[in-house]
Amino acid sequence: MSGGRCETCQGEGFVSVELLFLPSTYAPCPDCHGARYNPETLEVTLRGLTVAQVLDLTVESAAGFFAGTPAAERALATLLDVGLGYLRLGQPATELSGGEAQRIKLASELQRTRRGHTLYLLDEPTTGLHPADVEVLMRQLHGLVDAHNTVVVVEHDMAVVAGADHVIDLGPGGGDRGGRIVATGTPQEVARAAESRTAPYLAKALGS
Repeated sequence: MSGGRCETCQGEGFVSVELLFLPSTYAPCPDCHGARYNPETLEVTLRGLTVAQVLDLTVESAAGFFAGTPAAERALATLLDVGLGYLRLGQPATELSGGEAQRIKLASELQRTRRGHTLYLLDEPTTGLHPADVEVLMRQLHGLVDAHNTVVVVEHDMAVVAGADHVIDLGPGGGDRGGRIVATGTPQEVARAAESRTAPYLAKALGS
C-alpha cells in the first residue's frame, strides 16, 4: 500500500493491454477503475470528496473548493492567471500540449519571490487559448517585464506580436524558404516593412 495507491496500476489509473497483431493500448484499471487509489484511501474524504474526486476537479472548480487554504489558493490563482482554469488537477503530463506545459512552468515562476533580471523563453505559449485567455496571459508576461525580467516569445498570434516591445520577423517563407531576418523593430515599424509577409497581418492587428 505504498502511499495508498492502487498496486495493480501503480497509481496510474490505467493499465497497458497487449493486443494480438495490433499496437498495445490502455484501459482503465480493473481494480480501481481509474481512481488510482486503494479502497482504504478512498474512504477518506475532504468536504465530501475523495482524493480521486479532488484530482478530477478543474483548476477553476478547485479554486473555489480550496478557498481559505492559502497555499492552495496561491498555486491555483497563478494557474488561472495563465489561462489554465480548464485543466484537471490530476491531468497526466502526457496529455498536455506544448503551450500548456510552458504555461504551467510559467505559473510556477509566478509563485516565486520576484527577483528580476531573469530570461524567460517561450515557444508559442498561446496555442489552443481562447482570445480572452490570451489577454490574461499577456498581462502576466507584461508583469514579468515590468519587474525587470526579459521575456522572449516565439509566436504567430498577431495580437501577441502587436503587444511586444520589439519584434524580429524571420522569413521570408517557412522551412527551408526562411531562416533569415526580414525586419526588426517596434510592431509599428515591422508593420510598415515592405518585404515582410507578416506586415499586413500585424498592421491589421495594430488597427493601422
